[in-house]
Amino acid sequence: MATRPQDLLQLLTRAERLSTRRLQQVLDESGCSVEAWRVLALLADGQGHNMTAIADCAFLPPPSLTKLMDHLVDQNWVYRRTDPFDRRRILAQLTPRGLQFWQQIDRRVRAELLPLLDQVDGEQLRALLERLAETLDSEVTTGRAATGVGRAR
Repeated sequence: MATRPQDLLQLLTRAERLSTRRLQQVLDESGCSVEAWRVLALLADGQGHNMTAIADCAFLPPPSLTKLMDHLVDQNWVYRRTDPFDRRRILAQLTPRGLQFWQQIDRRVRAELLPLLDQVDGEQLRALLERLAETLDSEVTTGRAATGVGRAR
């Protein structure tokens, strides 16, 4: 019997909400939100990222991202600087304190959540979800989506 699209979407939504809820429980011990965790995870690569890339990664609209970034700067976890190649753009990077905080919460998240993901064949799940996301993203960006739904910004 073929799976109905709404069944798959229901399962994806349920898994996302339950995993986010579990992640938030782990992060609550450190006073960190899921959105902040996503931003810190991106910035942990040390490359510096512009606000558009950060908004995409954190799934936040620009006004919400600005508020979150202000909070992260106030916590001395992140600093902003002008992009040396395009002075109109702002890049964000982790401060040494922010990197130390990230490493602490990353260890805690890995210790709490990786065993759960390994129980459900984490690598296979990752590969399938990446393939699904790439397919959906490709259809949206090439205009092939039947419903006309675009990327959230």
